Amino acid sequence: DVQLQASGGGAAHPGGSLRLSCVASGLNFDDYLIGWFRQAPGEEREGVGCISNRDREPAYADSVKGRFTIASDRAKNTVYLQMNNLQLEDTGTYFCAAGSGCYDAYMTRWGKGTQVTVSS
Repeated sequence: DVQLQASGGGAAHPGGSLRLSCVASGLNFDDYLIGWFRQAPGEEREGVGCISNRDREPAYADSVKGRFTIASDRAKNTVYLQMNNLQLEDTGTYFCAAGSGCYDAYMTRWGKGTQVTVSS
């Protein structure tokens, strides 16, 4: 059974940092691209970034470039989302997903979200 578990959410002030983790089980980590997505209240879900464990080069949405970093630990089947210089607009529920492409349409496995709240 494929499972993705995101954790690490919480509260932060603008300019602060959080690190999210996504632990994947029941799948061959090397065969999937792992993506991070977020959804703010009343908004559509949007992609944050993704990483393929085959080439290890992550891709990012323009809104988070330079602030967020995605890294993977193959030994732990875990993908991390390091979020620095958090802004109010980064508030939302963050999800990790596994699939064949960086867009949510290509994701076939989704984990439950973890809440990130940025407030002053």
